Amino acid sequence: MNSKPKVGTIVKVVKSGNRYNALDNQSNKWTHAIITSTRKSAYRDGKALELREKNGRQYWWKVSMDEFTKIANVPAPTPDVEIPDGHAEIVDFIGNSYGLKPNGLIMNELKWKYLIRSAVRGKNIMMTGQAGCGKTLAAKSLINALDRPEFYFNLGATQDPRSTLIGNVHFDKKKGTFFSESLFVKAIQTENAVILLDELTRAHPDAWNILMTVLDYGQRYLRLDEADGQATIKVANGVTFIATANIGNEYTATRQLDKALMDRFTVIEMDLLNKEEELGLLKYMFPTLEESELSNVASITSLTRDEAATENPRISSGVSTRTSVEIAGLLFDGFSMLEAADITIYPQYDATGGVDSERTFVKQIVQKFVSDGTNDELFTEHDVEDTDSDF
Repeated sequence: MNSKPKVGTIVKVVKSGNRYNALDNQSNKWTHAIITSTRKSAYRDGKALELREKNGRQYWWKVSMDEFTKIANVPAPTPDVEIPDGHAEIVDFIGNSYGLKPNGLIMNELKWKYLIRSAVRGKNIMMTGQAGCGKTLAAKSLINALDRPEFYFNLGATQDPRSTLIGNVHFDKKKGTFFSESLFVKAIQTENAVILLDELTRAHPDAWNILMTVLDYGQRYLRLDEADGQATIKVANGVTFIATANIGNEYTATRQLDKALMDRFTVIEMDLLNKEEELGLLKYMFPTLEESELSNVASITSLTRDEAATENPRISSGVSTRTSVEIAGLLFDGFSMLEAADITIYPQYDATGGVDSERTFVKQIVQKFVSDGTNDELFTEHDVEDTDSDF
């Protein structure tokens, strides 16, 4: 299938879990080509979407569902990727799975295949790594690659774990007291669903306790109430759980995961990108920007990471890929490198200590790659030479 739809393509939006997929009359999926808010809006309004073009700009326009049904009677959507059952077929599928990885995700072949294998085998997967390194992107890329029903739960933002994971008891004058189950209860009963548990290390310990039996391969059930004899919900066949976690002393708002909970996961650590990989990603995402500009962003990112990894670092952490992508986005929208750094990089570093502060050191790095057309220098030539000698 072509990576881009043609002008005139009409799609219907179909909800799968909490994901809104866009399919044409041949059941080709164009979800990646349409932003989420547009797909949600069309689904909510009962409309189809047509790709149109005006003055060289392409856009998706809501049209009557009749326009979609005119072209064909669309059969029920089927997955683009069929997971085999036999062992030999599974081995072959995993071996050829690197072609399913999107270009926007930089992940080596071994780890991607391990990620695919873990999902195919129904393992609980935990993505770890530094903030902004692509953990959630990797998890969502896996979901897209296997084309399974998706459910997303941000456990770090959950104030009431029981309400989010189990449900609530309500009272109605006509109905009386009744139990309203959570979306999570529905999710674990959906065959072959992929359930993303984001920010697991920021979750309340009560959430961990509820998840213990759900994630245990020997149990795989959710108890709705701790009282004896209360109903339990079995986890459906093929359900895969993917958690993301920030593990380390620098993440002060996180909690140390219980060892028993950790043992329920297959852990896959995301690597930090090197300079060449960072540049390749930025070029893929912003193909119209000058390569020299993107190279500067990648160089700043790489130098901060190298410094943070030294035995006696002068900064606590390097610039994340999430931040470097944001900087490139600002350059794309007309901001200068100095403006982009002032907005995105400097606030991440402590200014305490004046010329010896983390922020001053990072400014020295950025200044090496800034040209604003003036003679006003942030540091003297001697300062910059001293910084150069450190690298």
